[in-house]
Amino acid sequence: MKFSELGLKDAILSAITELGYEAPTPIQSQSIPYLLENDGDLIGLASTGTGKTAAFGLPLLNKIDIDLRSTQGLIICPTRELCIQISKDLEAYSKNLRGLNVVPVYGGTDIVKQIRQIERGAQIVVATPGRLIDLINRKKIKLGEVEAVILDEADEMLNMGFKEDIDAILEQTPDHKNVWLFSATMPKEVARIAQTYMVDPFEITVGGKNEGNKNIEHHYYVVKERDRFQALKSIIDFNPNIYGLIFCRTRRDTAAVADKLMAGGYNAEPIHGDLSQAQRDRVMDKFRNKTLQILVATDVAARGIDVNDITHVIHYQLPEDVENYTHRSGRTARAGKKGTSIALINTKEGRKISSIEKIINSKIELRKVPSTNDIYETQLLSLVDGLTEVEVDVTRIEKFMPLLMEKLEDYSKEDLIKRFISTEFNKFLDYYDNARDLNAREDSSSGFGRDDFGSKRKGGRDRDRDRRDDADKQRFFVGVGKQDGFNHGALLRLLCDNTGMNKGNIGKIDILDKFSFFDADKKETENILKKMQGVDFEGSKLNVEKTKGGEERGSAKRSYGSPRGERSERPRNERSDRGDRNERSDRSERPRRERPTSGANKGGSTERSSRKRSYKN
Repeated sequence: MKFSELGLKDAILSAITELGYEAPTPIQSQSIPYLLENDGDLIGLASTGTGKTAAFGLPLLNKIDIDLRSTQGLIICPTRELCIQISKDLEAYSKNLRGLNVVPVYGGTDIVKQIRQIERGAQIVVATPGRLIDLINRKKIKLGEVEAVILDEADEMLNMGFKEDIDAILEQTPDHKNVWLFSATMPKEVARIAQTYMVDPFEITVGGKNEGNKNIEHHYYVVKERDRFQALKSIIDFNPNIYGLIFCRTRRDTAAVADKLMAGGYNAEPIHGDLSQAQRDRVMDKFRNKTLQILVATDVAARGIDVNDITHVIHYQLPEDVENYTHRSGRTARAGKKGTSIALINTKEGRKISSIEKIINSKIELRKVPSTNDIYETQLLSLVDGLTEVEVDVTRIEKFMPLLMEKLEDYSKEDLIKRFISTEFNKFLDYYDNARDLNAREDSSSGFGRDDFGSKRKGGRDRDRDRRDDADKQRFFVGVGKQDGFNHGALLRLLCDNTGMNKGNIGKIDILDKFSFFDADKKETENILKKMQGVDFEGSKLNVEKTKGGEERGSAKRSYGSPRGERSERPRNERSDRGDRNERSDRSERPRRERPTSGANKGGSTERSSRKRSYKN
């Protein structure tokens, strides 16, 4: 089937043809003909990324009377990002329809400007629930002539707590309207909306209800909680061409993960509710243009990310509501392409994986965190591929070739290759040198033991660790210890991740019950104090201090129980707030509303009830 066979107006067909649309997806091929030919309600169930925007957007545009300036179509969606994306898609589909106006209204931006746009005439309004309620309360939007109300991502709107808002909005719309409900899943709350506001809805289900996209491979990795970020880095490094989304539960975790990745040289940025609209737009523009490789996001902020070619979705933490796994994973494998969804879980979260498998009706495969050798090989091959595929502009470099050939004439081909690889790869090798296995067993103890970084090397004592009295070393105090799950490997990784040092800069490490000590090159002192202060370790903000050094050590009071009498000038670090805050989209504070009477149940619904309906078994 082709779009030309669906019955759309020529102006719409020409626009989508220019956009490269050829054959409709299953949800589009079933929804569009029904909505064009019938004056009725519809429920469309399909996984994220299957083309639901065009499934409702194209028939809506086809039905709009451009000569009327009143609002005839209302699309309600959960977040501002999705609101903006839908509006842009509709504008692209309707670019050949002269006089049609699509106005997005959402929080976080100037409401006065949005009011002016509506007053100039908006045949279609795309809105988030909170801002739409605000406009209704101000009496700045009239919904009395709305012919079709579309609830997009209905399940997510209800998950975010918009039930009362949706009830209040639908109460303002006429009884004769059509309601088109599109969702990836069909929980009880969505079914309630269908029962309350829809009359004999025609149901289209692509795949099974609540089922995930079959083009997505699902993997999960079991790691100890303290190794979660290191496992994330290993997975990213094993996929050097990743163009992906990383999901975290909270804004704080989103910002922290993004900061750590950026500090490690990764092309990553966060997007969450604490950013201004201008900041969010800037980040999203970079991600869509592929100048940003990795986007770290909360569930709420990512709802509007409709971007093709995303290769990986990584669940840094599983969502609190396992049904959200479907929405997250649906950011990849869009438009018929393939993608990978990766979940990092701790040793106690195996049951959640089983629950998700039942929801998506698909197996999630247990994988091993890539080994050091696997990462080395992948990175080296990627480096060589980039070298062989680069375009050589001979005309620009030709005049320098004699000088270069003379400079390098004493080196063999093999030696040049080794030197080139070392130039690009040494820092990478330093980081992964002697890295330990990060894989853990499900349902095993989550206790922390001494890892390979803290073990003695073959052939005797580690001389770098034993230079406790080296004149070039400075001794530091850290306010966490064994009782906090802290160990040698954790300290080394935090130091390397946050300061850019390698292991050669670090000397003796002592991990005690409540605090720790380590030696490092004196030249790195300011770097360590600046970069390590306040660094997060599993909910604790590190307090790092210089100790009394040199001659003072022997006579220092053993106030911290150290075997060498080191002491810090400040007490142990304070704990950070561990409370997870559930994110909400743009909503003004207002009292809870009582559930309104459905328009479908009012006296004016006789006309709708008597319509001829179609059913799908």
